[in-house]
Amino acid sequence: MNQVVRTDAAPKPVGAYPHARRVGDLLFLSGIGPRNPASDEIPGNVLYADGRVQSYDIEAQTRAVFANVRAVLEASGARWEDLVDVTVYLTDMARDFRAYNAIWAEYFPDPATAPCRTTLGITALPTPIAIELKCTAVVKAASV
Repeated sequence: MNQVVRTDAAPKPVGAYPHARRVGDLLFLSGIGPRNPASDEIPGNVLYADGRVQSYDIEAQTRAVFANVRAVLEASGARWEDLVDVTVYLTDMARDFRAYNAIWAEYFPDPATAPCRTTLGITALPTPIAIELKCTAVVKAASV
């Protein structure tokens, strides 16, 4: 089974790719950011007149990206608890890791049931966001 997943409940991809692809019991999510699905706005961003980011709120963006991941999971027939691996990209590791990590602990309070995680500091993302997640979940055959 190879199933493409797209949903209006998550922001549109910024390129020619699906929100997710299911292959057998594995669900691979494309990079998901914090953009608002309805307006395409980025929560917590304050912009200069020329469109450059003046400031941003990593807590607002983290909560929004988690909501967008959840929306793609649900559209795929998966649940938050089905996540097994998450790669997190932060554009400012030194500034944002502590706040992001605290919110992660709210969503995954028990390390024994939390997905594996890798967090990378990078210089930029394709849109003016400060965080993006790349996720893998395991979905039982009866879930779809």
